[in-house]
Amino acid sequence: IGQGRITANLEGFAPDMAYQIPDGEALPYVFDLLAEEGLCLGGSSAINIAGAVRMAKDMGPGHTIVTVLCDFGTRYQSKLFNPAFLKEQGLPVPVWLDRAPARLPAVFED
Repeated sequence: IGQGRITANLEGFAPDMAYQIPDGEALPYVFDLLAEEGLCLGGSSAINIAGAVRMAKDMGPGHTIVTVLCDFGTRYQSKLFNPAFLKEQGLPVPVWLDRAPARLPAVFED
């Protein structure tokens, strides 16, 4: 995911299966987890979550699925949380990210 090299710990590894997760499927998980749970995650975490959800749907009830939330969203502020960039790429933009910033109370004015 997002890396052009294979690290030494994965050399020779042959996965049983893999999912191709498009950004449009993964990003809503990042946006929902930030808005509803306060978890600021990155794109790799989003792909892992989307893959785990897809696997759960494929496998059905009665299975345990584990994934890793491996990156912070703060590293991707210029793209992942930039509504202009997301729109340019044809990706989903959450309502809360696309609205104008709230005005600060007068107590913060000079």
